[in-house]
Amino acid sequence: MSKKQPLKQGEKLLFGIFGIFLVAAVIGYAALEIIRLNSEAPMFQAKTHYTFTEKGLVGSRLFREARCTACHRAMRNGTNMGLNLDGIGSKRDKNWIYSFLINPEKMYGNATLDHGFSPKEAAYVSLMPKDDLDAIADFLAGLKSERGSASSPMPPEGQSGFIDGMLKTFAPESWEGKYQDVREKAE
Repeated sequence: MSKKQPLKQGEKLLFGIFGIFLVAAVIGYAALEIIRLNSEAPMFQAKTHYTFTEKGLVGSRLFREARCTACHRAMRNGTNMGLNLDGIGSKRDKNWIYSFLINPEKMYGNATLDHGFSPKEAAYVSLMPKDDLDAIADFLAGLKSERGSASSPMPPEGQSGFIDGMLKTFAPESWEGKYQDVREKAE
């Protein structure tokens, strides 16, 4: 049996620095959670909204009953193992979503992680009754995001110091006359 070699001075220093960072991260996380739990106002402003038809409400129920929330987040419920579907209605229309639910890999244009043919985890989705898939597509199409949210295809309206700074830093001056700022377009 070989004798354990003691840690060298540099290794002790490295482990010490790592330990300090770990303790600081745990304290920071605990402090943030205490502040979040004791705050009356939300820490982050919700930038998604939903307006459902009767079919969309049925789709919402079917979405939960079909265990879609085991992988996806919708209406700020579920997990983030798969795509966060809040705001998907601002990126895709109902027909695209419905077609995806029926044949995911054809619509996506490539192999998907969990949707598609068996033995994939969510292969059962495309086998659901077409009326159920239509209701779920109606539900998902109703999940909209406001301009400027992380799930929106459009930046916030008006001026943004961050966006203006990025444009000034990275966009060549020749682009100014060539391209229009999408923030100036009417929705």
